[in-house]
Amino acid sequence: MKSKVFFTDLRVTPQQNIFKKLDKLLVKAEFNNIIEKGDMTAIKLHFGERGNTSYVKPIYLRRIVDKVKSLGGMPFLTDTNTLYVGNRKESVTHIETAIGNGFDYSVVNAPIIIADGLRGKSYEMVRIDKKWYKEVDIATEIHNADSLIAVTHFKCHELSGIGGVIKNIGMGCATLKGKLNQHSNVKPFVVADECTGCMRCIPWCPAEGAIVKIENNKKVKIVSEVCIGCGECILPCRDGAIKIKWDADTGSMQEKMVEHVYAALQKKSGKYIFISFLTQISPACDCYPASDTPVVEDIGILISKDPVAIDQASADLVNNQHGNRNSKLTCNFEPGEDKFRGVYP
Repeated sequence: MKSKVFFTDLRVTPQQNIFKKLDKLLVKAEFNNIIEKGDMTAIKLHFGERGNTSYVKPIYLRRIVDKVKSLGGMPFLTDTNTLYVGNRKESVTHIETAIGNGFDYSVVNAPIIIADGLRGKSYEMVRIDKKWYKEVDIATEIHNADSLIAVTHFKCHELSGIGGVIKNIGMGCATLKGKLNQHSNVKPFVVADECTGCMRCIPWCPAEGAIVKIENNKKVKIVSEVCIGCGECILPCRDGAIKIKWDADTGSMQEKMVEHVYAALQKKSGKYIFISFLTQISPACDCYPASDTPVVEDIGILISKDPVAIDQASADLVNNQHGNRNSKLTCNFEPGEDKFRGVYP
């Protein structure tokens, strides 16, 4: 049976603003059916790194929070701590960053709970018996929530190609150990002839000794035995010297990510829904402290109960747009051409 994906564009009138359109979309998608009175409802999102501006805006979260409360649910905003060096590596600065980006209680009307605890080590083991894993660790507070709403900023992504619902749930509901396991087969490398020795990549690396200076400190190389495969060194390299063997390296990571999605949703049959915002469709994830020019124009909002269907629909909508030549997109500018390969060939 085909899955349904509901869509609204961003065109509005004074009588029909974007929040009213979002309300109608929620009704169409039967949002009411996933929330029961007394449900502790996890709203999984990405709060954005400090300096980033492309994450889903807090005012949209307020609308979703108020809808959950009107149905008798008890919503909380949540994410997990990051693998990389930044302001969301542990819960204290993670919450401070979220508040700094506008997700204060007075704005969103819900508390923030970091799902994997103070240092990313709070989890529940979920039995799945799949290709890569027999058991998967899922962040405690997401696992224990009665219902789950994933609010996703759809974008390009430097490791998974697209950053959609599957990425938001699969990587975003895992603890630090789970994130590390998913990245374990992905090893960036440096093309020596293209490296200018700027050393911008080194501060971004969370694995001490993974990026080392060579040739009298004029270039760098990545030590694969030390590299944890997080990919955080890719975007800071302005020369494009750090690369990944996409077809060879990322397939296993994506399969592992999907198995984490399966684990995160396993306990919540019929009590989850996915909302994707195709706005400020940036060339990289919201983990960076900046947001580059969008690769296409803003498109709209999608809702579905199928993570694969909504990600496929989102990718199709992006690829059917004219590409922005004043962006990181290097080719595939015409409608119908692969914008994600245009950013990460």
